[in-house]
Amino acid sequence: MNALVNTLEKTTNKETTLSLPTELKAALPLSAKLVHQISEQRQTIQNILNGKDKRLMVITGPCSIHDPISAFEYAENLLKLQAQVSDQIFLVMRAYIEKPRTTVGWKGFLYDPNLDGSANMQLGLEKSRQLYLEIIEMGLPISSEILSPMATAYFDDLLAWGAIGARTSESQIHREISSHMPFSIGFKNGTDGSIQIALDAIQSASNSHQFLGLSQSGLPSIIESDGNPHAHLILRGSNTGANFALVEIEKIKQKAKGELPALVIDCSHGNSSKNPLNQPEVLKTIVAERLSTNVRGVMLESHLVDGNQKISDEMTYGQSITDGCLGWDKTAQLLNDVADTLRCREIKLSA
Repeated sequence: MNALVNTLEKTTNKETTLSLPTELKAALPLSAKLVHQISEQRQTIQNILNGKDKRLMVITGPCSIHDPISAFEYAENLLKLQAQVSDQIFLVMRAYIEKPRTTVGWKGFLYDPNLDGSANMQLGLEKSRQLYLEIIEMGLPISSEILSPMATAYFDDLLAWGAIGARTSESQIHREISSHMPFSIGFKNGTDGSIQIALDAIQSASNSHQFLGLSQSGLPSIIESDGNPHAHLILRGSNTGANFALVEIEKIKQKAKGELPALVIDCSHGNSSKNPLNQPEVLKTIVAERLSTNVRGVMLESHLVDGNQKISDEMTYGQSITDGCLGWDKTAQLLNDVADTLRCREIKLSA
């Protein structure tokens, strides 16, 4: 018996108490002005998804944030670009602080902001919310992936748009959490290309639920949701090929046996064959076929510098440490070209 007790003591996991969502929000609050701004941005996104606003939503930014300084510089660049393309494109900054892993690896800025394996999540929570507030104060809407359900309460007041990844679209708790979020949420098709997983998720998230969760004060609670009327589909390709082109979307419509929910296309992952430099051609095809596909938005993985790198003592500033990204110069040129194409099309249609 003593040997068993000793074994259990050795394998007991360490626990560290974190700030409550209410405490972090009180320490790093939203002003009334920013509350109004975020509300308007959420409504703009909803208008784009339901077709009332004809602009193309572009969610662009690093695969995952690892350096607040380079992320803020990216945000400054994006804000300047928004002024140039706002008549045709509504830009949302991709500000991902959690990174899903197939096996193991760095889990994101929220989990390990020091990039050293120390897993200082309290610091991650504080620095993530602080960075989010700084970007929002610039006037940009931000987006992120909902990965850890427990993390949502710390940031649910800040996000303008959210995504559920290919690995979690089938998760019941992510569908329930999505039904409770106050912003539009897209569900990605499965990594095997399954669209039904995402369609089922959209139906589930659109309905009300009663589910176990944590309250803002950190207590176990029964949460009752009203359902999210703005859940939609994200096509991200699969392990075996792309699904962004018109011919593939037509096949998906047939499988769906009716009209698809509002459609957003991820230009990366399976649609780019995991090569970030393929994203421009993917986006150009989407824009060329948009009148037939009725795509409402797209996603780009983009940072200051092309490609990606491993965590080390001598890292390249502004380069991703997770998935490879399209560099800023290429991103800016691409989105200016897309805006020009959409303007020309608008003139032709109105003639």
